[in-house]
Amino acid sequence: MAEKKKTTKEILKTKLAHRKSVPLYNSEALKKLCREFNQWRNTVVREQDRGNWYVTPHTIIGSEIPREMLYTPLNNPDLDYAQDLGNSGQEPFTRGIHANMYRGREFTMRQLTGFGEPEDTNQRMKFMLAHGATGINILFDLPTIQMYDSDDPISRGQVGMSGVAVDSVDDMDLLFKDIPLDKVTVSLVTHYPSNTAILFPMYLALAERRGIPWDRLQGSVQNDITLEEVVRSGPEYIPPEDCFRIQCDNIEFIRQNVPLWNFITLNGYNLREFGASGVTEMAVAVANGIESIEEMLRREYDVDWMAERLAFFWSPASDFFEEVARIRAVRRLWYKIMKHKFNARNPRSLWMRCHVQTSGISLMRQEPLNNIIRAAYHALSAVLGGAQSLHVDSYDEAYSVPTEEAALLSLRTQQIIQAETGVTEVVDPLGGSFYVEALTNDIEARILDEVDEIERMGGYVAVIKRGWLHRKIADHFYREQGMIERGDIKLVGHNIYKAPGEVPPTEVFQYPEGVEERQKARLARLRERRDNEKANSALTALKEACQRKKNVVPYTLDCARASCSEGEIFKVFKQAYGLWRPPTLW
Repeated sequence: MAEKKKTTKEILKTKLAHRKSVPLYNSEALKKLCREFNQWRNTVVREQDRGNWYVTPHTIIGSEIPREMLYTPLNNPDLDYAQDLGNSGQEPFTRGIHANMYRGREFTMRQLTGFGEPEDTNQRMKFMLAHGATGINILFDLPTIQMYDSDDPISRGQVGMSGVAVDSVDDMDLLFKDIPLDKVTVSLVTHYPSNTAILFPMYLALAERRGIPWDRLQGSVQNDITLEEVVRSGPEYIPPEDCFRIQCDNIEFIRQNVPLWNFITLNGYNLREFGASGVTEMAVAVANGIESIEEMLRREYDVDWMAERLAFFWSPASDFFEEVARIRAVRRLWYKIMKHKFNARNPRSLWMRCHVQTSGISLMRQEPLNNIIRAAYHALSAVLGGAQSLHVDSYDEAYSVPTEEAALLSLRTQQIIQAETGVTEVVDPLGGSFYVEALTNDIEARILDEVDEIERMGGYVAVIKRGWLHRKIADHFYREQGMIERGDIKLVGHNIYKAPGEVPPTEVFQYPEGVEERQKARLARLRERRDNEKANSALTALKEACQRKKNVVPYTLDCARASCSEGEIFKVFKQAYGLWRPPTLW
């Protein structure tokens, strides 16, 4: 009988059980502190406060973790500085992955950009770069994200809305006109594995057209099964096991051929924004990361070959100290997993590198200027937690794509944090706080518990197929909406401190007119002038590769080179893999 596979939690418990601990606090000092603390609590603290010693902050997409009124060394009496914290740039990386953190390299300011047709977004990108943005972050419109062409009936009314329309490599060329691909870092918000396998090859084909070697390209794609199979409202889904295989195909191809590119962004952000706590956000991303590494090991790749370019994407929300502690907690947990479960040897493989975007679901339509303050606090918590790159949502995104003025204000928010506040001069400035360290420990344990739950049910792909994650999201969403309606979650200007009169109207972004018609005409011209025999041959070869379970990316790359459209490539995936129906819980 085969031995039962141990969960990550069981492996860590075994590996870490025999570590020799050197507690920071003296036992006699702790005993004295305990006596004095109890005396203070019983004689100085009001009876009402003693009765309400634990309070649970209620915030949008918060984790509902109870907090004590006061934290002391008694909340973490066994703290071992070297094992639990360490110096920045050293194991266990709780305090940051680099020794000098932002003194050595400022966090990347990477604002999301995308609307209209490619030429429109190209102009906005140039505007943001001219005003100090240090990276490009491309958001695609709904048809592009859902992998339908602009002339597909399902795309009607959505082309160029909430993102940029891209149907082919020609559109990718227009999108990056006059942008030096080998001199800027580019984040392509491809969301899904299937979409990554379609859009990123178009980007590579564009680089080929410009004579730029792939080994000079730097940036990232998302490539996350969570977004395609869970956090999505599309009409057609391929089965989870095929989606996961494509996710790993992308990892394999990009790692082999585009060495400076981050081939997966383990995405907690969209899951949390869809309806999940901060703990679930991180547990799901970590579980996906674990399963992805295991699959690449099955494909006979070395763990360090893959792990040194893994990246994560988090959503910092309104519970300020939770957000700081969460990033610190998952950074330490990921280190433990890589070192003790996967036996990684390269120090870079032990790093939890992350991009953060301030919480969009926390933005309110009522009194939208309040969103400036919300987003600034979200951003500050991410910086204090040690994020590598940052996007600050604009105050008007509760309505639409941000105006140019609002987008610039979001960029300025990051620049003010970086240049004016002084918070980047000291590494991990909240490290050592009795409260922050206790909260970091608590959150790390909760994340690991949820990872353990996922693994005991058969792993991440299995819990997607059985609907566990869909139910968890539905339950969280229902519970949180009730708390907002009852006023348990307080939102200034929405359900508390509401303005007595009419609030001045907000200037909302006006989309360019005629985008859909121009995109449809462009597609028609593409199909007229391309070599359709070559395009059809590439699509046929892709279908055969899917059916034979070969890595699909070399074939989608040939499709991109042959000027196949995104919708044509996705149609092949649907034909080859069939469709899957997610659980219905709403």
